[in-house]
Amino acid sequence: MFAAQHAGRYARQSLITQYNQLTGANLIVMIDAIFAHNMTLLEELLFDADPEMPLHLLLASPGGDGEAAIRMVRSMQQRCTELTVIVPDMAKSAATLLCLGADHIVMGPNGDLGPVDPQFQFHGGLAGAKELVAAIDEAEARVRVAPDTFPLFANLLAEVNMIMVQQARSALARSQALVDEALRCRTGDQTDEQVRALAEQLEGPLIGESKSHSAVISAGYAQSLGLPVETPDLSSDQWRLVWNLWTRYYTLGCWPAGQTAVYEGARASHIQSPQGM
Repeated sequence: MFAAQHAGRYARQSLITQYNQLTGANLIVMIDAIFAHNMTLLEELLFDADPEMPLHLLLASPGGDGEAAIRMVRSMQQRCTELTVIVPDMAKSAATLLCLGADHIVMGPNGDLGPVDPQFQFHGGLAGAKELVAAIDEAEARVRVAPDTFPLFANLLAEVNMIMVQQARSALARSQALVDEALRCRTGDQTDEQVRALAEQLEGPLIGESKSHSAVISAGYAQSLGLPVETPDLSSDQWRLVWNLWTRYYTLGCWPAGQTAVYEGARASHIQSPQGM
């Protein structure tokens, strides 16, 4: 009865095992927003990982906390010979930061990175730091011109307090440093000068020039920025296994993110609904 009730879980783990046998890597799956309280779930997939094997992460995430992303990628890099992040759909914001710390980034036809725009949990969803600060600045400007509009904007922003605004400003100010820290997580030979040069090259596209959290950074654009992005052979057995897995997670209600969260590997499996079930 237990096996029947969890047949979908066993089928996914069987696909993960097939992927591991085919590639000689250790594949884990993370589909979730990135925050510090998720670290333990990721560690459950890593605590017995063989550090003499490559680690592949199937990642889908709208973003979250950049500091948590750095912690996650550092932890993964300590458990492998090299880290590959596979992006079948999108890995935005903090998830893009996590990708910057990988040795290889494999982006499918729908794969999409995004600006490093810190996210905050707000009203059961995520709010971008840029949008939060922009909303406050816009409200202040309008009230300055038309003081009688103060009640309107006070009502619209009633649940935004100054601590949240300051946290958003602080997170934005640290974005460039986080990009630099993520790049330094990579294995292989890279000098301080090379890291700094790449971080400076990424500052505009990933931080300064982006107007929206939803801005798209495609595989080709990411390659042009100097990132180690690869596109898969879509007819290969490896990609067929990845896509077979991804469709199973999608039909579980794992995407768009913010619904069911997944932390899964060949031996560990944690599926969490928004209600914590």
